[in-house]
Amino acid sequence: MLKIVHMKVNGKDVELAVDERESLLDTLRQRMGLTSVKKGCEVGECGACTVLVNGEAIDSCIYMTLWAEGKSVMTVEGLKGPNGELSPIQKAFIEEAAVQCGFCTPGLIMSAVEIVGTGKKYNREELKKLISGHLCRCTGYENILNAMERIVEEVYQISHKTNS
Repeated sequence: MLKIVHMKVNGKDVELAVDERESLLDTLRQRMGLTSVKKGCEVGECGACTVLVNGEAIDSCIYMTLWAEGKSVMTVEGLKGPNGELSPIQKAFIEEAAVQCGFCTPGLIMSAVEIVGTGKKYNREELKKLISGHLCRCTGYENILNAMERIVEEVYQISHKTNS
């Protein structure tokens, strides 16, 4: 049975008729063409489909589109600046060589957005735990953690300078 869902996706109002069993992953990737949202395990274990819903990182493969009613959804496509420039998090991933095949990267970046958004300073062990729901077969996680440590530190320093 089709139901109408209203949500914001990457800042734009969206209204869609969706099957009540349709995952947010399928809606974003197949209906909306947002290919940063990857279809990996389809059971919420790999993190490749991670997006933000109202600022919280979720596995979109196990999140029904209907649950996004009235909410704000963000994918990597929504991170670009007004002139198409990369976000500081994306730049950190590139500069720290945290990207190899790229399949897991969008999900990790979206988790990094949530982590950075807390404004807290995390050490490497805490960051490892925070990204433990992501599988990456290429990088060994070291460069990913380097990028995350770097951006968390940069944002922490900026936020504490402006708050002083």
